[in-house]
Amino acid sequence: MTFAQVMHGLVGGAALLAIGTAGCGKPADGTTVILSPEESIAMQVAIGSDIMMVLDQCIPSTAERTVAQSAMALTHRWAERSLRARGRSRQALFGIVQGACFADLRRESADFLTQLPFDGFAIGGLAVGESKEQREEFTALVAERLPADRPRYLMGVGTPLDILEAVHRGVDMFDCILPAQVAQRGTAFTSVGRLQLRREKYRLQDEPLDPACDCATCRQHSRAYLQHLHKVGDAFGWRLLTVHNLAFYHRLMREIRAAILEGTFAAFYRRQREALAVSDNTEREASRPRPAAVPRLGDYEMMLNPLGHASIRQRSSGEIMHSVSDPMTEARCLYVEQSRLAERLQEDGKELVIWDVGLGAATNAMAAVRCYETAGGRRALRLISFERDLDSLRLVLGRHAFFPHVHHRAPHLLLREGSWYEGGLRWELWQGDFRETLETAPPPDLIFYDPFSSKTDGELWRLETFVRVRERCSGYTELFTYSASTAVRAALLGAGFFVGRGVGTGPKEETTIAFSRHPGREARLLDERWLQRWGRSGARYPAGIPPTAREAFGRSILAHPQFAPVVEAAGGRP
Repeated sequence: MTFAQVMHGLVGGAALLAIGTAGCGKPADGTTVILSPEESIAMQVAIGSDIMMVLDQCIPSTAERTVAQSAMALTHRWAERSLRARGRSRQALFGIVQGACFADLRRESADFLTQLPFDGFAIGGLAVGESKEQREEFTALVAERLPADRPRYLMGVGTPLDILEAVHRGVDMFDCILPAQVAQRGTAFTSVGRLQLRREKYRLQDEPLDPACDCATCRQHSRAYLQHLHKVGDAFGWRLLTVHNLAFYHRLMREIRAAILEGTFAAFYRRQREALAVSDNTEREASRPRPAAVPRLGDYEMMLNPLGHASIRQRSSGEIMHSVSDPMTEARCLYVEQSRLAERLQEDGKELVIWDVGLGAATNAMAAVRCYETAGGRRALRLISFERDLDSLRLVLGRHAFFPHVHHRAPHLLLREGSWYEGGLRWELWQGDFRETLETAPPPDLIFYDPFSSKTDGELWRLETFVRVRERCSGYTELFTYSASTAVRAALLGAGFFVGRGVGTGPKEETTIAFSRHPGREARLLDERWLQRWGRSGARYPAGIPPTAREAFGRSILAHPQFAPVVEAAGGRP
C-alpha cells in the first residue's frame, strides 16, 4: 500500500502547517519588508512548524501563459533556494507545483520539483479563478505525476464535495478557511445536506442542527437558536457553526480514511458525491438550470428534455442521443446490466475487453467505468471506445450540471491524452472510422453497439460490417444494441451471430442481443414467430444487398443453426 493510499484526507491530523507567500509587506509604520525564500524558511524553522512550505508566486489561475510561465520559473528558483536555506532542520519541506491552467506547464513544474529532495508536494495556484471542472482536471493531472510515497497537498480547497473529488483524484491533504467563512454567512454542512440558517424555515425548529453529529453545538443548541443568533448578527452564532463545520470535516476525513483502508472508497465516493450535493434537507432539484443560449459545437447541440434530462442532437440529421430516457439510466439498463458486467468482473479470467462502438457523449462508456469502480473485482477491464467525431463529447464535458455522468476525470483525460488508466481499468480512445480500425483492435468479450441509426451511419449497420465484427470474435462474444429493426437483426443473423431479444428501454419494447455462438444459457433467441414475420416483412433484406444476392441471403437465414429445428419442421420454408 502506498503512502498516498494510507494518508488520503490527512487534514484531520494535528500538524502545524506554515505557508510561505511571495511579495513585500508594509507594517503599520510604513516601512517595507521583503520576504525572501531564506527569510520565509528561517521563520518557519523558528516557530517549529511540522511542515514548511517553500516560497512561491501564486497568480490567478486564469493568467496569460507568459505570466504563468514566468511565475512558475520564479517558484522553481525559490524552491531550490528554500531547500538550501533549510539547512539541517528535520522539519518536512514541501515544494509547490504551479503553472496556472496550462497542462504542459503543470507537467513541467511537477517534473522539475519531483527531482528535488522534498518531503511532500503541494498543488498550488488553484481555487483562484478557474472553474470547478478546470480545478478537478488540473488536480488530477498534477497528482498523477507526483510520487505515490510522499503526501500530495491541495492548497486552498475547499467544500466537502471539493475535498471528496480531490481525494478521488489522488490528493492527501488540504487547507481552507471555508468552514469558518461560510459559518459567518449562516451555512452549516450536515449529514442531511447543506443548511442555510438565515432562512426563516428554521425559526421554529427545536431539533439539533445535525442529528448525526455529537459536537458541542449539536448537543447543546437548536436550529431555532442558531437561526436567531445569525439573524441578530451575534458573533457567537458564527463560532457555534464553525465548531460544527470543523467537526463535520473531521468526520468526513475519518470516513474517507476508513473507506480507503477497507478498499471500499469507490462505492463510498459514489454515495457521498450525491449526499454532499444535497442542500437544505431536500433532494437535488429535479429541474436542471437552463442555459442562456443553446450550446453548440460543430454538428451537435444540447437539448433539454421536458422530463428533466439533457440530450445531444446531431444538427445535420436531427437525430437525438437518448431522446426519451435519461442517458445513464438507459446505458445501465441496456448495456451494463444486460451484459452482467458487475458479475463478469468478479470472475477469474483474463482481461475483459469491451468495444464501445459509438462513443458519442461517453454515456455507455462511463456507465461501464462507474460499474467497475463500484463492483471492483478480480478481472482487469479494457474499454475501447470507437468514434470519429469527438465534438459531442467536447460539448458535454464543460456542462456537468446537465450531464453529470462526465463529472469524472476519466473523460477529460481520454479526450486530451487518448487513454485513461486506474488500477485494473484501462480506457482507450480509437479515433476514426470504426470499419478502418476494428481489425487491429483486440478481440472483444462484450460489444456496446451504439452508433447513430442506419439513416445516419448506414455503413455501420450493413451486413459486411457485421461480418467483419463477427470475424474478430475469436472467443465467446455478446453484442448489445438499441436497435430492434428487422433489417438489423437479419444482418446480424446473416453475419453468423445468434440473435435474441433484449430488454425494452424508453419507447422501445425490446432491443437486440447477438451472440458469437449459441449462448448456452437462458436467452430469448428469436424464434419461429420472428422468422414468420421476417418472411412477410418488406425490410427483410439489410441495406446494401443487391437484388441478385437476396435469394442467397434468404437461404442463409433459413440455414442458420438458430432456426434449424423450425425450418426443418416447416419443410424448408419460414
